[in-house]
Amino acid sequence: MARVISFLTRTRGRDRLHWTDWFTYGYLFSGVLLMFGPVLWLALSSFKTDAELERFPPRFLPYAQEMTEVEGYDKPLPVFTITTGELAGARVAQVRRIGLVAQVVRPENPSEVIKISIKDRQAVESVSLATKNYTELFERFNFMRFLWNSTFITVMATLIMLLVNSMAAFALSKYEFRGRGTVMALVIGVLMVPQTVVLVPLFLVTRELGMLDSLWGVIIPGAATPTGVFLLRQYMLTIPDEIIDAARMDKASEWKIYWRIVLPLSAPALAVLAILAIMWRWNDFLWPLIALSRPEKFTLQLALNSFQGEMDTNWSSLLAMTVLTLLPIALVFAFLQKYIATGIASTGGK
Repeated sequence: MARVISFLTRTRGRDRLHWTDWFTYGYLFSGVLLMFGPVLWLALSSFKTDAELERFPPRFLPYAQEMTEVEGYDKPLPVFTITTGELAGARVAQVRRIGLVAQVVRPENPSEVIKISIKDRQAVESVSLATKNYTELFERFNFMRFLWNSTFITVMATLIMLLVNSMAAFALSKYEFRGRGTVMALVIGVLMVPQTVVLVPLFLVTRELGMLDSLWGVIIPGAATPTGVFLLRQYMLTIPDEIIDAARMDKASEWKIYWRIVLPLSAPALAVLAILAIMWRWNDFLWPLIALSRPEKFTLQLALNSFQGEMDTNWSSLLAMTVLTLLPIALVFAFLQKYIATGIASTGGK
C-alpha cells in the first residue's frame, strides 16, 4: 500500500508541483470522474425514493423528508419548518394538505391545528438510504430465479464456448490440411457480420430443434464464436511444435495432446476468453428476448425490462435491480481484468 501511495503522489518538481504534474493529475482526475461518476450516480440513485428521483433539479445524495411521531396520529407525519410569520423557524408536522393550504401541528401541542400556506413552509430533509428499494425486489419479484437463470446460462455457455473454440483453434493452428487458410479467412470474415443479420435464421434453426423457450436455446447458439477461435488460434501458434511432436513420439493420442499439453499452455488466452464470454453472456439481452417467452425463464436483463411499462416506469426498483445485476460482473472484471491485457498482448504474434 505504501508503494502505491508513493507512486500516486510522486511529482516531477522537487520543491513544488511542476506544470506537467498539474496537467497529469487533472487528466487522471477527469478520466476517473468520467468513468466512475455515472456508476456512483447510479448506485446513489438506487437508494432514492420515487419523489426524490422525480425531483428537478436532481441532487447527488439521496435525501428523504424527516418524519415524526405525533400523539393522536397513527402514522408518522412529515416535518416542515415555517419560514414566515409569527411561527417562523418553528418545526411543525403536517397533518394534511388541501390545495394551497397545509394543516400542521406542533409536536408539543398536537391538539392545536394551524393552517398555513404551502409557500410558508419548507420540508426538513436529511440524507437517508431508501433500503426498501432492495427489500421489495425479493418480495414482489422472483429475483433469485432470475439470478439462477442468468448464472446457469453464463456458466454453461462459457464452458461450452471454451471447449468448442479451443478445439477449433487447436486444429487451425497445429494441423496441416488443405483449405486451412480458407477456413481461417471465413472465421475472420464472420467477425465483420453483425449479430442482427443472423437473428432470423438462428431463430428458425432453434425452433426446428425444439429449443425455443428453454435455457439451452439461449446457450447452444453461442457455443462457437469467431472471436474466441481467432484469439486462441493466435496464442496456440506460439506453442512450439516440437512439444507436440515429442508427445506423438511417446504414443500420446491427439486428445491427450490437446487436453494435457495444449490447454494448460493456453491458460492465459483461455482466461481472457472466459472473462469476455462471461461479460457477453451476462449482459446479453437481444437473443434471450427472442428465444424466451415465459417469465420463469427470464434472465436478469429481461427482468429489468419488465419494470418499464408503456405509461409508467418504476425507477426505484429498476435502479436497485440494475445495481444488483451489475455487481457480479463488476466483481469478476475487477479481480480478473489483469488477465485481459496480458492475454491479448500474448496473442499478437508468434
